[in-house]
Amino acid sequence: MSNQSMLAVFKSTGALLEGHFRLTSGRHSNTYFQCAKVLQHPEHLSLICSRIAEHFRDAGISTVISPAIGGIVVGTEAGRQLGVKTIFAERKDGAMTIRRGFSIAEGERVLVIEDVITTGGSVAEVIALIEAAGATLAGVGSVVDRSSGKVRLAENQFSVLTMDVVSYDPEECPLCKAGIPIEAPGSRTIRQN
Repeated sequence: MSNQSMLAVFKSTGALLEGHFRLTSGRHSNTYFQCAKVLQHPEHLSLICSRIAEHFRDAGISTVISPAIGGIVVGTEAGRQLGVKTIFAERKDGAMTIRRGFSIAEGERVLVIEDVITTGGSVAEVIALIEAAGATLAGVGSVVDRSSGKVRLAENQFSVLTMDVVSYDPEECPLCKAGIPIEAPGSRTIRQN
């Protein structure tokens, strides 16, 4: 499936939004990918995750981990298709942690799966947890890479949809300067400056 075909799926499900958005990273953009709207459809979820699973099929993955909340659905389905344990990391007191009885053992080969990568901040935090456990990062997979491959988090990195979507530092945002109201549809509360 090409980028254009995948983009058509996002548009047809209302998962590609246009306007003025505060991203989870804190940056601003005129484009927002609401992956949950496309992943709620089993046929799209299965197809998207099969692309990720096939890319990493021969990477010796033992565990898939995703940052909460956005990556959980796609990580769980990709892990199911790979036939491996799937867990997630979540924020507690602002720090990414592994909780709920989940664990990563030394020597495990771990795949990080996220829904959307803009700056890669959440994924980098999960990678730090993997390294702290003495496990090996096997790769990073995502549904959307908004950086068009500029954000490199792992040697083996794959995204189903890759686009160069503009984002702005809040202080330099032309949408703010134009007085366009902002929305923050992401799952994480952003601390205001």
